[in-house]
Amino acid sequence: MRQVKAIIGLGNPGSDYAATRHNVGAWLVQAVARQAGGELRPDKKFLGLHARVRLEGHDIHLLEPTTFMNRSGGAVAALCQFFRIEADELLVAHDELDLPAGTARYKQGGGHGGHNGLRDIISALGNERGFHRLRLGIGHPGEAPQVTNYVLGRPGKAEHTAIDAAIEECIATLPMAIAGDWAKAMNRLHSFKP
Repeated sequence: MRQVKAIIGLGNPGSDYAATRHNVGAWLVQAVARQAGGELRPDKKFLGLHARVRLEGHDIHLLEPTTFMNRSGGAVAALCQFFRIEADELLVAHDELDLPAGTARYKQGGGHGGHNGLRDIISALGNERGFHRLRLGIGHPGEAPQVTNYVLGRPGKAEHTAIDAAIEECIATLPMAIAGDWAKAMNRLHSFKP
């Protein structure tokens, strides 16, 4: 299994969306950049904010696409082409309705599960689904018609605290994941309770 070379944090651009549940993937990449002493800077060729950081001795690209969520694939494909990164060397962090807030799970491959960001990435990578995902739980509003307003809404204080705790735990497990020790990373992250 190849080492992770890039972490992608999905979200929507602009201040209207920055604090919404749909942007928790972007929150993760921003937190990784801060902890690694890097700065996400606008880069037109990658259609987003990009940084290169060192994590546990590994050179890692961080990318926060600044396209809208349903156009994330163009940014990811541009990064992969420029740096010759294969799909299975990517870790894509995104919001996950099917997990409660404060939980997170690693996963490799699979479909898009209705997530527009993942759908566009799969399409932009030529239907390649083998990238790693970091699923950040945001909970579910209960009814399908409420989903759009829910994901584009802001979490309450307790919910935000739980999500932040999960992001911290994700960051603690990243060195294991990046090094390819997915079993160890999953074991720790999947047993985490906020």
